[in-house]
Formats: sequence, structure tokens, C-alpha cells
Amino acid sequence: MKKHEHPVDRLIGHVDRALRVLSGVSRAERANPARSTPETELTESQRTEAGRLMRVNHCGEICAQALYMGQGLTSRDRRVKESMEHAAREEIDHLAWCEERLEELDTHTSYLNPAFYALSFTGGAISGLMGNRINLGFVAATEEQVVTHLEEHLACLPAEDHRSREILSQMKRDEDQHRTTALEHGGTDFPRPIKSLMTTLSKVMTRTTYWV
Repeated sequence: MKKHEHPVDRLIGHVDRALRVLSGVSRAERANPARSTPETELTESQRTEAGRLMRVNHCGEICAQALYMGQGLTSRDRRVKESMEHAAREEIDHLAWCEERLEELDTHTSYLNPAFYALSFTGGAISGLMGNRINLGFVAATEEQVVTHLEEHLACLPAEDHRSREILSQMKRDEDQHRTTALEHGGTDFPRPIKSLMTTLSKVMTRTTYWV
């Protein structure tokens, strides 16, 4: 039986994980989906656009890590905690893949990552206190937003950037599964007005990290 973990120890563990996420030392458990896809020559403008889009996606994965950690910290249901941990591990893969691609495109991660991490962690912690249906519903609604966002980026990527496309396609499949799992575990399907508000807030992240 797992020994009861003191809340302070859990908090220290979360701080350590946050520092790892924000410092760019993430390591994927799964192979990069683009590993067998050859690099193609991109023009300077194509490389710049792909880099900006992948920077937005990288920040989205930073937010996902913060969201899941915040929810896991405050949720009192072991089953939900385990589900969050599984999703977070897959999100770490996404984070590492995006970091690799940004390095290949010779551009930087967003300077706003720490601020968006803090906001997402806070939102996750609050939703974790509101019970399983709201907690998992928040995951489902967030992942629905992410899938839509990834579809838009797949349409906007330069046609020649096959490596970024492979990464985003796998991320989209994973995020869609996370949404389905959250709903199957009892998450409530949020009404459209709440989803619309979440869309507005997500646009703040995407529009700022695209440039900064």
C-alpha cells in the first residue's frame, strides 16, 4: 500500500516538476512521430511561420502540464488523479516533441510560458476543488478547444513542413482521446456559453505567444 504523502511533500514535488517543465528538460517516453519524416527545405518566411505556430503549441503543452498538476493536487478522487497523471505523461511527450521541433526551426519558446503556467495551474487547482464532474468536464472542454486549435494549425502550417505536421497530427489524436476519456469518467459537458468564454481566453494565449 502506498504510504500517505504529506501535502507539503506533494507541493514540493509539484514545484520540482514545474521547474522541469519550464526549463525545457522534458523527455518523451514515446518516439517523436516525425522521426522517420525527412526534413524539407523551407523558405525563411515558411520557417518563421512554422516556428511561431509551434511556439504556440509548445505553450499550450506548458499550460496542459500546469492544468493537470493543479487538478491532481486538489482532487480527492484516486481514480481521477490516476487519469490526470496518465494524460500528463502523454502531454510531456507533446512538450518534448514541440521543444525538439522549435530547436530544429531555430526559434525560441515563448517568454510568457511562466505566466501562462501559473494561470493554468491556478485554474486546474480550483476546478479540482469543485468535484469530479466539474473537474473532468473542465478537462474535456479544454481538450475540445485544443483539438480545434490543432486543426487550425494543421491548416495553417506551410505545406512543405511535414515534420511539424506529423507531430501535430499525433497530438490531435491524443488530445481527442483525453477529451473522450474525461467524459467517459463522468465529466460534465459544459454549456456553449462557458466554452465560448474559454475560447476567448485561449485566444489571449495563442495571439500573444505567436509573437512573444
